[in-house]
Order: sequence, then C-alpha cells, then structure tokens
Amino acid sequence: MTSTGLERILKEPGILANSGRLGLLYNQASTDSRFRSAPGLIARTFPRRLTTLFGPQHGTSGTEQDNMKETHHGIHAELGLPVYSLYSETRIPTAEMLDPVDTVIVDIQDVGTRVYTFATTVLYLMKQCARWDKGVVILDRPNPINAEDVEGNLLQVRYASFVGPYPLPMRHGLTMGELMGLYNREYEIGCNLEVVRTTGWDRNSYFEDTGLPWILPSPNMPLVETAVAYPGQVLLEGTNISEGRGTTRPFEIFGAPFFRCDEILRNFEKEALNGVVLQEISFRPTFNKWEGSLCHGFFLHVVDRKRFRPYRFSLALLSALLRLYPSKFRWADPPYEYVEDKLPIDVITGDAHIREQLEQGRSVLDMEKEWSRDLNAYLDKRSRYLLYPS
Repeated sequence: MTSTGLERILKEPGILANSGRLGLLYNQASTDSRFRSAPGLIARTFPRRLTTLFGPQHGTSGTEQDNMKETHHGIHAELGLPVYSLYSETRIPTAEMLDPVDTVIVDIQDVGTRVYTFATTVLYLMKQCARWDKGVVILDRPNPINAEDVEGNLLQVRYASFVGPYPLPMRHGLTMGELMGLYNREYEIGCNLEVVRTTGWDRNSYFEDTGLPWILPSPNMPLVETAVAYPGQVLLEGTNISEGRGTTRPFEIFGAPFFRCDEILRNFEKEALNGVVLQEISFRPTFNKWEGSLCHGFFLHVVDRKRFRPYRFSLALLSALLRLYPSKFRWADPPYEYVEDKLPIDVITGDAHIREQLEQGRSVLDMEKEWSRDLNAYLDKRSRYLLYPS
C-alpha cells in the first residue's frame, strides 16, 4: 500500500519537530487514504502550530473553472485560520502572508504535465521562502501517469510563463518533490527544502496501482484517465476546438461543429494512433467553447498506456485539422495564463517553432526526431533528482 508524505508525518510527527510555526498549501485533493482533509489532520497532530493556509489555482475547494479565474482570500470555516489565494491579485506570497510561519508545508497532487500550474505556484512559494528565510516541506505524492515516461519538446526560455517556468518537456516524469528539488538547485534558489517521500511506490506505476483514492485535483481532472490524455489534449486550449470542458469527460471528449470524423481519421499519422481508439460521438458543451452548440468529434479511449503517446497524438490531430479545415480551424487569441503578447498555443507548447512546423505540414515523427537530443539531455539532468526506484 502506498503512503503519501501527508500520511507519513501523521505517523511520524517528529519529521516536523524543528519546523516551528506551520503554513500549508493545499486543496480538496489533499487528503489521507480515508478522505480526511490535510488542514484538520495537521492542526490536530501539531496543536497550535498551524497558523496559515494557502490555496493554488481553482481554489482550496476546486470551485473555479479554466484559466485566469481568480479566487479570493478567506477564512477556513473549521479552523478559523486565514486562507490566502495564490491565484488572486497575486500569485506570489507576500511577506505579510509568510510572516506568521517558519515552515510552509506543501501537500498538492500534481498530474505529471508541465502546464499544470500547481508546480509553478510551489516554485514561487520556494523563492519567497528563501528570501524570507522560511523552510519548505513537500509532502510528496505519486505522479499519477507514472514518473518513467517522458515526452515532448523542451520549453524555450523566452516562452517561460506561469504554465512553464523552466525548460521541461510536456510530460516531465517527476513527482512534485523531485521537480522542486530540480528547481531549487537549477534556479539556485537556496530554499531550505525537505521532501517527505511517498513510500510503497515506484516510478513505473500509474495511480490505480497505489490503492489511494483519486480525488480530482482540479475541476476538469475528474479521473486518472483524464490525466493520461492531458499532456496532449491540453494543446486544444490553444485552439477553437472544444477540449471537452462543459462535458462530463474533459480532455477525453473533443470536437467542434465542423468536424468530419471520417476524414480526420484518414488524415492522422498512423503512429499517433498507437494505444488509442477514437469513438465517434456528438456532444453539446454546457459551457466554454461552443457552449450550447452541437459538436461532432471523438471520445478518446486509451487502451494501451505503454504505447499511447499523448503529446504525439494531439500534435497529429492539430496537423490534420490544419490541412482539412484551413478556414474553420484557428488558433486561440491571447491572453492565456496572464501572457498577453504570445499565442496561447505557443505558450502551451513552449516554442513557437512547434506551431510553425505544424502549419508547414511537417510530420510529427520528424519533429520528435528534431527535439530528441534536447530530450536526452533533459533525461540526464533529471536523473540527478530522482527519489524513487524504477
């Protein structure tokens, strides 16, 4: 049975014996295996030491949809502690917010994809804690889509943003603890960082192997299957194609009113369909893109996770759409996650060259060969920060 970092400190409270006053960055997925929420558990285990709470994008209860939907500060109903939103008028904790704490605990479920904003929130938190001489303790959790497989081009520094602050591939193959170890050293942050490791887990495992309950970490991440598709399907956020927001299976359902499913399938690069079955469907989004309109498209069924390459699949989808619907398909306009001067698709991929190659009709497999050297260099760097066996 896998035990998370949260469960470890509850069983071994001495881990935090010298951590002083505590803050906690959390959301609704920050629970133990019995669905008990982290703030209450920590407050009871460490009486009178928990002073301050922080929440990431979507809020501590996962109430807010999509990007740039900010949440407000508040008071925790049960504990009476201040809850500061780090996706509000500021995404960087202030000196005032950090003043009542000596150590900030982080208990956040990541999904293994670079553009998921929670990791950037933790990065900003580490930078501020280093500045104000505060410690950070990561209560690590499994990478739900395994931490062995890595995929995608590396983000170019000039495209750094809240959805990509560092040259990572789209599927980075790290846990939150490992990623923060990389950030701390590579950025030379100098944060007093401790990672409380997950036990009973290896990096080849998917979340279902852990025995832990899946609690959606954000409103449109309802299932592990969603997380499996997300490293590719998040690209659709940079287009006028519905990525399934406003349906019950976001990122698995996708389409638009102008889709002709038969011709799209005929124009797919064959290798991009490995491990996946596309079921033709129609749907009507209840919100977001194409709200209320009848869309035609697909339900993406991943039948072999070892063979499925989500980033390759979604790039091949975009390539087919560019060829088939030059007058109907379009890239979304800015802003995207507070970036005003770049196309959202370029912010998401981390490199405008990816879009340009797709527009030129370049094979996705050829594109993969072009970035393979950078990806191998990343794998070498990543190996210095791995905390778990294969």
